[in-house]
Amino acid sequence: MTSTMSGTATRTTWRNWAGNVSASPRRVVSPASVDELAAALRMAAEDGLTAKAVGTGHSFTSAAATGGVQIRPERLSAIRSIDRGAGTVTVEAGVPLKQLNAALAAEGLSLTNMGDIMEQTVAGAASTGTHGTGRDSGSIAAQIKVLELVLADGSVLTCSAEENPEVFAAARIGLGALGVVSALTFAVEPVFLLTAREEPMAFDRVMAEFDQLSAENEHFEFYWFPHTDSCNTKRNNRSHGPARPLPTVRGWIDDELLSNGVFQAACTIGKAVPGTIPGIAKISSRALSARNYCDIGYKVFTSPRRVRFVEMEYAVPREAAVAAIRELKATVERSSFRISFPVEVRIAPADDIALSTASGRDTAYIAVHVYRGSRYQEYFTAVEKIMTAHQGRPHWGKIHTRDAGYLADAYPRFGEFTALRDRLDPGRLFANDYLRRVLGE
Repeated sequence: MTSTMSGTATRTTWRNWAGNVSASPRRVVSPASVDELAAALRMAAEDGLTAKAVGTGHSFTSAAATGGVQIRPERLSAIRSIDRGAGTVTVEAGVPLKQLNAALAAEGLSLTNMGDIMEQTVAGAASTGTHGTGRDSGSIAAQIKVLELVLADGSVLTCSAEENPEVFAAARIGLGALGVVSALTFAVEPVFLLTAREEPMAFDRVMAEFDQLSAENEHFEFYWFPHTDSCNTKRNNRSHGPARPLPTVRGWIDDELLSNGVFQAACTIGKAVPGTIPGIAKISSRALSARNYCDIGYKVFTSPRRVRFVEMEYAVPREAAVAAIRELKATVERSSFRISFPVEVRIAPADDIALSTASGRDTAYIAVHVYRGSRYQEYFTAVEKIMTAHQGRPHWGKIHTRDAGYLADAYPRFGEFTALRDRLDPGRLFANDYLRRVLGE
């Protein structure tokens, strides 16, 4: 049950997409305006409750969990304006990325870069540091020009590089710790075509050419299949066209039948009989074939993800990527781990956001996944040991065990963020267990 302002009388249980996090909020509200959102926050404070906004639940951490007031943004769903002259779009917090992409494309516009799924709300994606891969273009948050934030006292703060710049520097990736994002203004550009080149490649070749592949392509990423020496590489670059989308049948076979249907079956078998996983991995990697196509940006950047999993992802300095990936492969090979999901590697340029995983340094992202419901603790612990030895920063929305002590050393601007939190939310209206761990008391 969801109410507008008064809240539910009976507690309901909320679960995230992966099913590994749940919460039982005292009250659930769905404000339809900034004024209603502000009123909900003031009421929570008066009742002595904490308050957290939650999007579509695609984070694997408890960043949005609360036993107090859960704020659902589905009615904050307006695209307020598109300004072609300024090259911006202003949207409310609850707009899903897939709706934004379609609306922009209809106007001949596009975001510059995005992650590989588009189910998240714009506010949720930005606040946890959602990113794709890009030599020159960064995360969703790095494309924000203006941010509208409702503070703990119900006041509304607009921030940008010119207005309240110290808040803007932190709140673009704010973890829900500074206030509730009510609207975002993104930079946009004329819609563009990407030529996608997907090609199997041997692991050792990818390692030898990683720097070259990262430098020569606007968007480079690869997947390594554990228990094999095989990778699948993806190179996406802007194109003058003409558009050559994947044929409907080929796209359905690759992206739905193989990547979702057959993969789901393989994961189910692997969970039941782990000993089959290395053999399945070898067959899967050999089944890969090269493909080339050309389509508008968001249709190339994103893919359907219907097989549910849990994930850990670390950001390491770009120059440490090859060493960290080789150590990860060696660890898997000498262990008893049976890993059915490929390891995903992406890149991003340095940015200027205080708690961005790419803050101040060119970055490589290394992500590991386990089929939902499978035991992951030993594998993720081993991965985390490797990544932290390389100055890794954990993705804020993905499983990790780091605390404020570690993160204060990992982020040179950590103290800047926590000082701002003390100023904007001294009563900790937006606190929860996750924030206490990663930001401190």
